[in-house]
Amino acid sequence: MHTFSPWKPFVLSVGLTAALAAAALHAQSAPAGTATPVAKAQGLPDPAIAALPADDGYACWLRYAPISDPALLQTYRKAIGEIVTHEHSPMVSRAVEELTTGLGGLLGEKITASDKVSRDGAISLEKIKTAPGALDGSFGIHTRTEAGKRSIVIESASDRGLLYGAFCFLRLIQTHQPVDSLQIVDGPKIAVRAIDHWDNFNGTIERGYAGRSIFNWDELPKLDGRYHDYARLLASMGINMIVINNVNAQADYLDSKNLPKIAALAGVFREYGIRLCLSIRYDSPTEMSKVSSDPLDPACQRWWNEKVAEIYAQIPDFGGFQVKADAEGQPGPSKFGRTHAEGARVLAQPLKAHGGIVMWRAFVYGKKLKINKDRPCQPYEWFHTLDGKFDDNVILQVKYGPIDFQVREPESTLLCGMPRTHEMMELQITQEYTGQAKHLCWLVPLWKQALDFDTQGDGHSASKGRLSGISGISNIGSDRNWTGHPLAQANLYGFGRVAWNPDLSSQQIAGEWVKMTFGDESVVKTLVAILQESWPTYEKYTSPLGLGMLCGSDHSGPDLEKRKPGDHQGVGVERSVQTGSGYAGQYPPAIAAKYETTANCPDELLLFFHRVPYTFRLHSGKTVIQHIYDTHFEGVEQVQGLIAQWQSLHGKIDDLRYGQVLERLQQQLGAAVKWRDAVNGYFFKQSQIPDEKGRIK
Repeated sequence: MHTFSPWKPFVLSVGLTAALAAAALHAQSAPAGTATPVAKAQGLPDPAIAALPADDGYACWLRYAPISDPALLQTYRKAIGEIVTHEHSPMVSRAVEELTTGLGGLLGEKITASDKVSRDGAISLEKIKTAPGALDGSFGIHTRTEAGKRSIVIESASDRGLLYGAFCFLRLIQTHQPVDSLQIVDGPKIAVRAIDHWDNFNGTIERGYAGRSIFNWDELPKLDGRYHDYARLLASMGINMIVINNVNAQADYLDSKNLPKIAALAGVFREYGIRLCLSIRYDSPTEMSKVSSDPLDPACQRWWNEKVAEIYAQIPDFGGFQVKADAEGQPGPSKFGRTHAEGARVLAQPLKAHGGIVMWRAFVYGKKLKINKDRPCQPYEWFHTLDGKFDDNVILQVKYGPIDFQVREPESTLLCGMPRTHEMMELQITQEYTGQAKHLCWLVPLWKQALDFDTQGDGHSASKGRLSGISGISNIGSDRNWTGHPLAQANLYGFGRVAWNPDLSSQQIAGEWVKMTFGDESVVKTLVAILQESWPTYEKYTSPLGLGMLCGSDHSGPDLEKRKPGDHQGVGVERSVQTGSGYAGQYPPAIAAKYETTANCPDELLLFFHRVPYTFRLHSGKTVIQHIYDTHFEGVEQVQGLIAQWQSLHGKIDDLRYGQVLERLQQQLGAAVKWRDAVNGYFFKQSQIPDEKGRIK
């Protein structure tokens, strides 16, 4: 336990800053081509170690690097000799192309494709009448001996399933799995698996931390090769829908002059089994045509019918609309006295005829709603009375927590309270509140916690039979490595895998990603450990006991003076039914009982649900103030530990990616110190008892 002193953080901050400055100066003065003692201490590339070929990260987990184990390579070469299929649709052609490229790279020899088995070791792609799984995209992979020839069969009832099966087979090889006796049946557990872009026409990205948008509207419909490569990445993890523009949408996306550009993009994603969708501005009829946007007005209904027909004429597999309505300045049906169910219906009905859906976001809050003033309470009060009133092709899109993508918050009560409504959970891959791609924060354990949440307190998780979809806000941009921080690629891959199968463990997903992205088996254990430790580390130095929202307006660094999370009397927000806003009571009884009292509430969410004095003793035995102080020191120490673990991989990872990650980790250490000092300093001051004149002694 750390001695609680207001001066200790300041002294350490100054010492660390001075040390880093001295190290930088020393490194600049070293002779060219030599590794300085400081460089070695910080894990910088050493010219004495033979450098691996530079990898700029563009290929992500589809590197298909040659297998280095001679015995394993020989085994795979014996089992795999050619690719055979009688199917020739665009999607199957992409599957064959991926197998040819991937196996060629992994095995170091040319793999040919034909429509006839000519030898042992054929990889055969076959359409069957009945899918081996319940949802589109399901597939089977099994070994077969026929006419004396041994082959591996990838089978599905759909082209999309064959594509997914091809990527699955490549993943087996990339992760060095045996393929001599395969009996795999796999398929998505959730129907809609969407990537959401918050990209704008002008190339900016709201909450984007990896460069500008990859969608170049000035060049479209001319296509860039990057679109193709992005579609490959998404298909490899089973994504089947993409929303290409910001939820704070402009009406111009529906302008007829832009539809050919959108259709060109849709054509690229179509070949990889991905349906393109648009975020729309709810009052587009008024903005574009001076037509009423009242959803019950026949003129409004005609406008949407005509616009939807126009879209499908150019994009026959258009996925549908995403809508942010009555939220953060965006227009919605409440202006006309209509419910959100009525507002969604005017879009859902014309889309339904074409197989399209409406993803209606439930992130609605504000002072003008004339309901509970506590922001987490508002979405439930706004929507739960509409349960069962939305059209069948409307999916209510619910953020996993009631605040806004915090590093720790309870699951949204809307995930518990609308059993007759299709729902999809919204997750954030881009790290708006979790480090903005400057900090390492592996988000899959956080998402798993939300997906495994027992929505009724009776053993039924959010992901088992409850969710019709899952959406993730993209973290990609124009940076060469797609995600800015090289290790942030793991969050993109991890989202796809939990969207495909929420039962996969974060450990398994991390292991897959590391093996495919870095290859060296000696890297796997250490890098998986780094990933697994990163979320609790970030939480420790930023967000004590579920308090959250301690950042400034940029949602990055600390600004406790603005947020004012506590005063001299105590800290936290009272959300019990008995003495607070009542948010705890929005859960089903078994869950509400856990959060209603401090005696039952888990420590990690105490300050979300309860306001307590600083001397309140946690289940851990520590007081609240001591916990805050200790964890913020521990968080900084654990970032130092992450750096040390990363440095142990020097020479096993190419210098380019090694240096990029090390630089980000060192930036993270400086930021962690800033967070520690700001939080501990603020709460030390607040926890002191003022004298009769309000002075702190």
